[in-house]
Amino acid sequence: MDTSTSLETHSHPHQHEAEHEHHELGWWRKYIFSTDHKVIGIQYGLCGLVFLFFGFSLMMLMRWQLAYPGQALPVIGKLLPYIFGPGTMPDGKMAPDFYNSLGAMHGTIMIFLGIVPVAFAAFGNFVVPLQIGAPDMTFPKVNAASFWAFAVGGVIMLTSFFVPGGAAKSGWTSYTPLADIADKGPNYNVIFSGQTLWLLGFIFLITSSLLGAVNFITTIIQLRAKGLTWMRLPFFVWAQFVTAFLLLLAFPPLEAAIVMQFMDRVAATSFFLPSGLVVNGAAVSVSGGGNPLLWQHLFWFLGHPEVYVLILPAMGIVAEILANNSRKPLWGYKSLVFSVLVIGFLSFVVWAHHMWLTGMGTAVSAFFQTTTLLISIPSVIILSAFFISLWGGSIRFTVPMLFATAFLPMFGIGGLTGIPLAFNSADLYLHDTYYVIAHFHYIVAPGTIFGLFAGIYYWFPKATGRKMNDFWGKVHFWPTLICMNVIFLPMFLQGMVGMHRRWYDGGQGWTLSGDHVWGLTGFQWNTPISWAAWTMGLAQIPFIINFFWSIKHGKKVNDNPWEATTLEWTAPSPPPHGNFVTTPIAYRGPYEYSLPGRDRDFTMQNEPVEPTERVRRKTVEQPVLV
Repeated sequence: MDTSTSLETHSHPHQHEAEHEHHELGWWRKYIFSTDHKVIGIQYGLCGLVFLFFGFSLMMLMRWQLAYPGQALPVIGKLLPYIFGPGTMPDGKMAPDFYNSLGAMHGTIMIFLGIVPVAFAAFGNFVVPLQIGAPDMTFPKVNAASFWAFAVGGVIMLTSFFVPGGAAKSGWTSYTPLADIADKGPNYNVIFSGQTLWLLGFIFLITSSLLGAVNFITTIIQLRAKGLTWMRLPFFVWAQFVTAFLLLLAFPPLEAAIVMQFMDRVAATSFFLPSGLVVNGAAVSVSGGGNPLLWQHLFWFLGHPEVYVLILPAMGIVAEILANNSRKPLWGYKSLVFSVLVIGFLSFVVWAHHMWLTGMGTAVSAFFQTTTLLISIPSVIILSAFFISLWGGSIRFTVPMLFATAFLPMFGIGGLTGIPLAFNSADLYLHDTYYVIAHFHYIVAPGTIFGLFAGIYYWFPKATGRKMNDFWGKVHFWPTLICMNVIFLPMFLQGMVGMHRRWYDGGQGWTLSGDHVWGLTGFQWNTPISWAAWTMGLAQIPFIINFFWSIKHGKKVNDNPWEATTLEWTAPSPPPHGNFVTTPIAYRGPYEYSLPGRDRDFTMQNEPVEPTERVRRKTVEQPVLV
C-alpha cells in the first residue's frame, strides 16, 4: 500500500488530539522544552548560527598569528588570557598550544556544532514536515531529546576551553596516538582534560544526530500528505532523506571509535596505541598492540559521508530557490533524485582517499581512486541541472537568489579542485597543504554556507510572517562573496608551493613558502587573506542586525510572499500548532511554474488538476521509409 494512502487511517487520531487535547502551554514548555518541530528547528538554527560565528571568531584569531606571527594582538590580545587562561596569550602573543587548540576547535565547531545543526536539523525540522504536509515529526519527544543532546554536547565542547591545559589540540580529526596521550602531564585530570571533554561532547553530538536521523526517515516515509508520492516530493525533502541515512549509517562506527579513544585516555586500554611507542624518551607501557590506522579508518568512514551531510541540504535549499526565482520547473527532476541517491551510496566507499599517505597497496588504492572519480559524476549532474534550470527563465534576483546563484560556481570550484586529490600521486604532494583547505572550504564556506544564508532569507517569512530587509541583505551578500574568494583562492597557490596547513608561524622561514606566486611569497599571502577574513567578519554584522530587527519590525507579508508552489506555503505564516488549517492534499508535482493557459505563473501542489490539463499525447505515426 502506498504510504500516502495508508496515512489516511492514521491521521484522524492525531487531528482529534490536536483539536480536543491542545491547550495553551507555558513559556518554558512552548519555547524552551518544546516538542513542536518548528520551535525545535528555530532552536537548532539560532544555536547553530551562534556556534558558526564563534567558530569563525576562532579562525579570525588564528589569521592574526598567520599574518603577523609572534606579534601581540591589538586591543583584545591582553584581555584573552583572562578568558582562556594565562598561558594562551602571554603579553597578547599567541602561544603555539593555543594556536593548535584554536585550529582543532574551529574545525569541530564549524562542522559539528554549526553547519550540521543548521543545514540538517534546523532547516530539516522546520521545513520538511511543512513540505510533506505533516502536522509534526513522527516522534516529537525524541526530536526534543535530539536538540538537548546537541546542546549538552556543545556546552561540554565550550567547557573544554577553561580546563587546565585548554581545549583539544590534536586537530579536528583527533588523530591517534597523539590524541591518546595529549595533555597527560603532571596535572592531568582523567575527565577534565581538553581532549577527553572533546570526546565526551562528541558522544552527545553523535547521539543527537542519530536520534534526528531516525525521526527524519520515519517522518518522510510515514507522514506524507495524501497524494504526495515519492516523485512529487520537493528536492529539498529528498536531500534531507538521503542525509538522514548518511548520518544513521556513518556515525555509529565513529561513536564506537570515540568510546575506544576515551577508554585509551581514562582506562589504560590500547585500542589505538601501538606497542613500542616512545613518548618524551620513555617507552609507553600498553596492554596490547593497538593500531593508529584503525582510528583513521573509523573516523573517515564518517568523515567523507559527512561532506555530503554538509552539502546535500544546501543543494536542496538551492533547488527550491532556483525553481522559484527562475519561474520554471527544475530541469531533470528525476535525474536529480537518482543522482542524490547515488551520492548517498558512493559516499560510503571513498573514505580512504583521505589516507593515501598511509601506504596502502596498489589494488586498494586503485579501488578508492576509481570510486572517488565516480562520485563526481552525480555531483556534476546535479550542478549541470541547476545551471540548465536557469536557461530561459524569468529570473528574479532576490536576496535568496543571489546566494543560491553564487553557490553554483563556488561549489563548482570546490568540486573541480578536488579531482587532483583523488589521485594518490598528486595527493602525496598536496596532502595537508593549504590546497586541501582551499578545496574543502570552497565546498562548505561559499558553498554550503551560501546555501544556508539563501535558506534563511527564503524561509524567514514563513517562520515570522515578515521579510528581512532586501537592501541590507545585498550589503551582506556582496562583501561576503568577494571576501570568500580573496580568502580561499590564494590558498590554492600556497598549497601548490608546499605550505603546510598546520604551521603555527604561518610558514615563514620555510624554503617552499618563500617561492613567489602572483607577486607574493606563500607566506606573504597570509596578510591579504587575513585582512579579507576580518572584513568578512564585519560583513556579517548587517546580517545579524537585519535578522533580529526583522523579527519584530520587518515588512509584513502574506502566507506565500515568493509565489511558490510547495505545500509549506499553504500554511499560515507563522504556522500554528498542527501547521495547517485544513489537511493538505497533493495533486501535482512540486515545481509547477509557468504552466501554459494559467492566470498565474505558479500553480500550488494542493490545486486540483483541471480537465483541460489532462490532454492525451497524440500518437506519433511511424515514418515511412522510401
